[in-house]
Amino acid sequence: MSRFLQLHLLTFFPPANLNRDDTGRPKTAVVGGAPRLRLSSQALKRAWRTSEVFEKAPDGHLGVRTQRIGENIALLLQRDHQLGQAEASSIARVLAAVFGKPESSPKPGQELFIRQLAFISPDERGNVSKYLERAMNDPETRAQLAKAASEIALDPEGDDEESDNEVRSKKGKAPKQSKQTTKLIKEMRAEILTVADTAADIALFGRMLADTPDRNREAAAQVAHAITTHRVTVEDDYYTAVDDLKTPAEDAGAGFLGEAAFGSGIFYLYLCIDRALLLRNLGGETALAATALGALAEAAATVAPRGKQNSFAAHGRADYVLAEKGDQQPRTLAGAFARPIAGSDLMADSVKALTAFRAALTQAYGPQSDAEKVMHVGHAGTLADIIAFCRA
Repeated sequence: MSRFLQLHLLTFFPPANLNRDDTGRPKTAVVGGAPRLRLSSQALKRAWRTSEVFEKAPDGHLGVRTQRIGENIALLLQRDHQLGQAEASSIARVLAAVFGKPESSPKPGQELFIRQLAFISPDERGNVSKYLERAMNDPETRAQLAKAASEIALDPEGDDEESDNEVRSKKGKAPKQSKQTTKLIKEMRAEILTVADTAADIALFGRMLADTPDRNREAAAQVAHAITTHRVTVEDDYYTAVDDLKTPAEDAGAGFLGEAAFGSGIFYLYLCIDRALLLRNLGGETALAATALGALAEAAATVAPRGKQNSFAAHGRADYVLAEKGDQQPRTLAGAFARPIAGSDLMADSVKALTAFRAALTQAYGPQSDAEKVMHVGHAGTLADIIAFCRA
C-alpha cells in the first residue's frame, strides 16, 4: 500500500464570501506579492465533515465536537437510570471531566459545559453508557461519583491533607481535588477514552485532549488553506432593503442600508493523507479507511464552506483534480502560482501552470508518485474515477 495520497484541486467560485475574517470581509493572503482570496483549512474541514457526503458515506462512524457532553450524559442518566435531575447533573459533571476541564464559574445554563470543544467518537459515547450501566449498580462507585461531584471543578493536583488546602486558601489559590477524585477520573479516562476507534472524521482530522495527551489523535489528513491562483481585489456591495408597508406618502428611501464584501476566483487546494496513519487511527479497519478516503475526495471536489451562501449561492465544483499515490515525500504544487496567473482564460492557464510546475519538479527530483489519476471537466476523467482511485 502506498503511504501517501495527495489531492490537488482547482475550483472556480463566483462572487461570494465563503469564509469571513473578524470584520466580515473575505479572508485573504498575500502570495507572491499579490493579494489572493483564501479559504481556511478549518472552514473547509468543517464543511466537509458536516456535509451530506460524510453523513451518507461513513454512516454511524462520525464523531461529535462539543462542550456539552455533560448535558448528554445527564439526559442519559435520567432516561435509562431514572435519576432525578439534580443527581443526574451532579454525576454528569464528573463524567464530563473525562473529556476536559469543567467550567469553574459557569454561566447560567452552562453548568455541565466543559471549557474546550472535545471531539468524541461513537465508541467513546458507547463506553460512557457501559460505564454508567456498571457504576449505577455498584454502590461504592456511585458513592465515589457523588463525592467527586462536589470537588470536580477544583485544582486537579489532588492532596488528601486538609491543612494543605487551608494554606492554599490563605494564598488565594483554589483548593485541590482529593487524591481519590483524581484517581477516579484517571480510571474513567482509561476506561472510556480510546487511542483508536471507528470515527472516520477524528481519524482524518485528529483531535487534542489537553488533559489526556495520550488519547490525542494525530490527523491523518493535512489540508492547506485554499488560495486563488491569481490576483484578486475584494469588492464591496452596497445594498438596500425596502419596507413593504411603507406608503407612497412617505419618503422613497429604503428601510435598511448595508454593505457586504465579496470576491471571486479560481482556488488551488492541496490535501495530503497519510494512509498508514489513517488505518492505525481506525484500528485497522481497511474498508472504513477506504470509505473515508472516498468521502474526503468527493467532499473536497463538491462541498464549499457555507459562509453567506444564502446571499451568493456559490456552490462550485472542482474543474480539475489530480490524485497521486506513492511513498515519496509529499509536496504541494502551490509554487505553480507564486507568480499570479493572468490572462483571458484563468482556469486553462491555471491548469497549464500546475502541470508544467509538476513536470519541472519531476525532472529535478525524479518521480514524485507511483500512480496518478486526473479529472479535467470537458477533457478527461470523472469524479467517480477519482473516488475509486482514492479508495483503492
